[in-house]
Amino acid sequence: MAGLIRTTIGELLDQTAQRYPDHEAVVYMERDLRYSYRAFQAICNQVAKGFLSIGIEKGDPIAIWATNVPEWVITQFASAKIGATLVTVNTNYRADELEYLLKHSEAKTLVLIDGLVGDNYIEILYGICPELHSSAPGHLAAKRLPHLKNVIYIGEQYTPGMFNWNDIVPKGELISDQQLAYRQASLDPLDVINMQYTSGTTGFPKGVMLTHYSIINNAIKVADCQKITPDDRICIPVPFFHCFGCVMGALACVATGATMVPLISFRPQRVLEAVQTEKCTALYGVPTMFIAELNHPRFREYDLSSLRTGIMAGSPCPIEVMRRVVNDMGIRDITIAYGLTEASPVVTQTRIEDSIERRVSTVGRAHEHVEIKIIDPDTDETLPPGEQGELCTRGYHVMAGYYNMSEQTAAAVDHEGWLRTGDLATMDEAGYIKITGRLKDMIIRGGENIYPREIEEFLHSHPKVLDAQVTGVPDARYGEQVAAFIKLKENETLTADEIKRYCRGKIANYKIPQYVTFVTEYPMTASGKVQKFKLKLPIPQGLGL
Repeated sequence: MAGLIRTTIGELLDQTAQRYPDHEAVVYMERDLRYSYRAFQAICNQVAKGFLSIGIEKGDPIAIWATNVPEWVITQFASAKIGATLVTVNTNYRADELEYLLKHSEAKTLVLIDGLVGDNYIEILYGICPELHSSAPGHLAAKRLPHLKNVIYIGEQYTPGMFNWNDIVPKGELISDQQLAYRQASLDPLDVINMQYTSGTTGFPKGVMLTHYSIINNAIKVADCQKITPDDRICIPVPFFHCFGCVMGALACVATGATMVPLISFRPQRVLEAVQTEKCTALYGVPTMFIAELNHPRFREYDLSSLRTGIMAGSPCPIEVMRRVVNDMGIRDITIAYGLTEASPVVTQTRIEDSIERRVSTVGRAHEHVEIKIIDPDTDETLPPGEQGELCTRGYHVMAGYYNMSEQTAAAVDHEGWLRTGDLATMDEAGYIKITGRLKDMIIRGGENIYPREIEEFLHSHPKVLDAQVTGVPDARYGEQVAAFIKLKENETLTADEIKRYCRGKIANYKIPQYVTFVTEYPMTASGKVQKFKLKLPIPQGLGL
């Protein structure tokens, strides 16, 4: 069993740059931009010194609101070198959510891009901080955001009150290499270095505090399960603001000397192009991304033969999709990872040597140095193999807590260090985990407990179904009824009655969806998770309940 390492993110980058100076670290196909590890280290050092020059101290929160642009990953490592806490902002956030995050995290600095199509981040920020219009860069005094002092705009034009990203690099000339080295040497691996706000699919966003130690070692274990080496090139279409992108992707590459091939934003054809052009050996994605790639009309035109491994994670992975990833995309060593932000993020993962049966039916077993157990949610007693209960985990990877939320931290992590995941699961004799649902997702119909995941897997077996999401809706007689929201494959048609007939005799009658709605898309978080609570909202009116 390989041990855990105690180092900081800055030191990790320096060690890899020394070991593989001329090896490609970062490749942006869309920008025709390539950094060797030596060049990547140099630009991160220069930006780190630029951050020091505008007064960013150890522990200061730096928020970043951007897609996977090159400046994102540079900010990740530059901020880590000076001990500033990187606060990742969901790219789908709007004014109220942004204001909440910046206020709650006490962010001193915000780095941001123009915005997304239809959403202007600059205008949103000016709406929250009208004082920016008349402020000198670095001297913001905003009534609604009293902690925010620096705003750094990633772009070419001048924006009142903001530093331009291109100003930060030359500002680094004011700081000596020795000053940067001194700051970096003062850091402790157990310092909080990353704060991820939970996406809010199940409640109010909370700032999850993660340390150098927890995310570095988690990234290493994630890479180990895929047997990642410096020869690997990982295509990263998942967002950096999520642990999937910045820990399992960027940090895992730096930890192993592999090459990261990020996409600025997810487009299925761009993913296929990147894999073919850059000969990527690994591909990351949530199930909805893999579904979009597999069903792209030009899918068969691309040469994906370089692919060997990768990760599907972020939400339950339908068995039929997993089989197509292996058979049609040729990713024979694809792994399934399960985790949550509070666990840095991965708890369990399949290994490339696991059988295809294991990889399509479980989320693997615990990483090294990670403990797991299944408990009765009502009594907290540990359950034997095969019994369904709540999955709990303990180890180096458990968060340092929720920022400024001691009560919520105590509710999530007990006095013995066990993190309650809120997910229902079973564990077999060999330690392999099957996620059966979320405690809050469970449907109770007339006293019968129904787990949406089971019905979703069954609906995926229908040849015309592309994706399915199942949730509960209120019912006067039974308390709740089952509702299915189904996406069909291109040019296919189905009726609700046909779906119900397909179910009859194959799953228990009480599990057959009472309501079937055909949709073209789901409400999603930017990290690719379906927001089931939003699926519930239209049902009572739409179905006359």
